[in-house]
Amino acid sequence: MFRLLSRTLVGLALISAPASLQAQTVVKYGADFLGSGVGARALGMGGAYVAHADDVTSGYWNAAGLGALDYPEGAYMHTERFGGLVAFDYGAVAWPLSSRSTLAVSFIRSGVDDIANTLRAFNPETQSPNPNVEDDITFFSAADNALYLSVARQMNERVTAGASLKVIRRGIGDFASAWGYSLDLGAQAQVGRFRVGANLQDITTMVQSWSVDEEAFAEFEETFDQDAPVGLTEIVPPLARLGASTRVPFSDDLAVTLATDLDLGFDGRRESVLDAGGVSFEPRAGAELEYRGVLALRAGISDLTTSERFGTQITPSVGVGLNIGRFDVDYGFGDFSGVQNDLGVSHRVSLRYTLQADRHSRRGE
Repeated sequence: MFRLLSRTLVGLALISAPASLQAQTVVKYGADFLGSGVGARALGMGGAYVAHADDVTSGYWNAAGLGALDYPEGAYMHTERFGGLVAFDYGAVAWPLSSRSTLAVSFIRSGVDDIANTLRAFNPETQSPNPNVEDDITFFSAADNALYLSVARQMNERVTAGASLKVIRRGIGDFASAWGYSLDLGAQAQVGRFRVGANLQDITTMVQSWSVDEEAFAEFEETFDQDAPVGLTEIVPPLARLGASTRVPFSDDLAVTLATDLDLGFDGRRESVLDAGGVSFEPRAGAELEYRGVLALRAGISDLTTSERFGTQITPSVGVGLNIGRFDVDYGFGDFSGVQNDLGVSHRVSLRYTLQADRHSRRGE
């Protein structure tokens, strides 16, 4: 019963959110389902991955990192949030096209399924539920989807550039849906012992156009005696992600990678501890300890936020990775909702496969 009630409340919140918006508006959380990151390896390091990205997940973190692939790779990750209410799935494939170019396709789905629609179960004339109320309850999903088309190009021995075209599809059952488009531009450079990176996210400014199904909302208007939401356009401002990383070998078997990122947001999020003139500064830091390229231990911190209720919070994360031949299995554990929140922690499990065959090797071209 609690699970059904929770899904119903989440669904009502999602349905009512666009109702208060007008024809066009700048939003802070228009594509927030993309903000939590992908890949248990990167998330175990607190998401400090803009400069360190060197695998198939680079299509999300920094497309320039795809240039580090020697062979085709594929990856998949599943996680659940908010006590299992929200399911998050990620999949990607990357393929070196030539000695200097790489192509990748990534897909993300974040959704709440089996949301109870009780509009038909209520009689507005009698102001009471219908007889056999369960027969009038239907279920729907509220899901956000994103498709990334990414390409990387090695400019010279030190610098690689990349870009990701993003297509967003959001839907709330038959009630409302939206399309969105934007472009990310990224770069990585080797500077001495350090690798530096930058990812200019939504550099073109993401525009999401919502449309509403008036027939689907007819029962809503009749039941609540309120006008249905109207179509609107949401504008998501750009985000600049900057990073640096370095790898320190201790011996032939042991090495540690240290990484740090800084996000510069232009959406005026007031919960950020560091904020100046409407620009928020969100730091992240992480470390990865490798043993013989087989075992990795990771830790990181992120989400430096503040609120009147909880004060200043820092979200910790830890992780472990195991290489088994062509497979890499990674696990990450993080307090998704903040250390003092009751919405639960997040377990992230991801699998990565490398197609190590001479005929597919970039260097063997």
